[in-house]
Amino acid sequence: MKNLLRFFFLSIIACLILLSQTKPGIEVLAESNFQLLQGKRVGLITNPTGITSNYISTVDILAKANGFNLVALFGPEHGVRGDVTAGGKVDNFIDTATGLPVYSLYGKTRKATPEMLKGIDVLVYDIQDIGSRSYTFINTMALAMEAAAENNIEFIVLDRPNPLNGNRVEGNVLDLKFKSFVGQYPIPYVYGMTCGELAELLNNEGWLEDKKKCKLTVIKMENWKRWMHWDNTKLPWVPTSPHIPNSQTALFYSAIGMLGELETINIGVGYTMPFQLVGQEWINGAQLAEVLNTKKLPGVIFRPLSFKPYYGKQIGKQLSGVQIHITDNAKVNLTNIQVHVIEALIKLYPDKNPFIIADSDRNGMFDKVAGTDDVRKKLSDGSAASTIIASWQNNVTEFMKVRKKYLLYD
Repeated sequence: MKNLLRFFFLSIIACLILLSQTKPGIEVLAESNFQLLQGKRVGLITNPTGITSNYISTVDILAKANGFNLVALFGPEHGVRGDVTAGGKVDNFIDTATGLPVYSLYGKTRKATPEMLKGIDVLVYDIQDIGSRSYTFINTMALAMEAAAENNIEFIVLDRPNPLNGNRVEGNVLDLKFKSFVGQYPIPYVYGMTCGELAELLNNEGWLEDKKKCKLTVIKMENWKRWMHWDNTKLPWVPTSPHIPNSQTALFYSAIGMLGELETINIGVGYTMPFQLVGQEWINGAQLAEVLNTKKLPGVIFRPLSFKPYYGKQIGKQLSGVQIHITDNAKVNLTNIQVHVIEALIKLYPDKNPFIIADSDRNGMFDKVAGTDDVRKKLSDGSAASTIIASWQNNVTEFMKVRKKYLLYD
């Protein structure tokens, strides 16, 4: 009887969680009457994803609130208003809606200078991320934390969900020899943390430059659990960048984004399904699908298709390949998919090895995103994808011990 009551009680709790909307950090901060900001001059690092569940911009909320002054905005890759393409440099300008200066953190400088921070008491970070190491927003956050430490400025992270969920940890730990703006820290490719949790890790493990430590506060979300996928949060999705139009695309980015860096295979960017396709003029889609499906990778099916990109290097060309279908979000290992895809391509089309036909600078970019040159070299030498993937486990196990200390949610 006791077990039955316990099961009933836990079931009610689970139902309540499913029916509740996740409350992002900005809403929690607003409900406190912006207590941490009172009497201060505030700088805000954000982009269009910084919104409430009612679609109100964090910029507008802070600009109109009383008791403190929003004095400057800071833009990451794609800009504060999200109007810059991937890799495009962001310029400084005056925001017409608020009259505030907007400083670029993805242009000539990626770390706020003392001049940019002059007169600011606290930096607030509010950006939705997608849970992949190579997505640049977390590196913007880390550099801003360093700048805050160097200039004796408080740093507040308004936390948001990890759309991949908070339990998914995949891929290799970055080798610091390949440190870059698409991977600065020794974390796995999919690291299973919110931005707030990662900020705590970076700050307290001494991973910031010169082991600097900022005065960090994370405004936690409410009604978020680690197992949640984006749909469970009931929050609106705003494109985090032009090619991440919905939360599902965030999954596919981690599944095939590395391969796209080579620019030898089309991954759906330029077509209607970014990061969901693998195609090229010389690929036989049915053949590639058969080889990949024979592997019986958990939670994923590969379907042959043909398509013509609408823009990009292969505009108007008839490409053949496969569409990646995630059939079980809980079982699929996203990062492993691209390793198996590249292995299959090399075996089927050895004269079209995507590393050999790529420009050297694209191979270098692949290595930066992969966080190592080991993946490229071993695949080119004929190593099995499964062997490469297995070699990552020891470092991931060590990371998990560190990660555990900074988890803010159950």
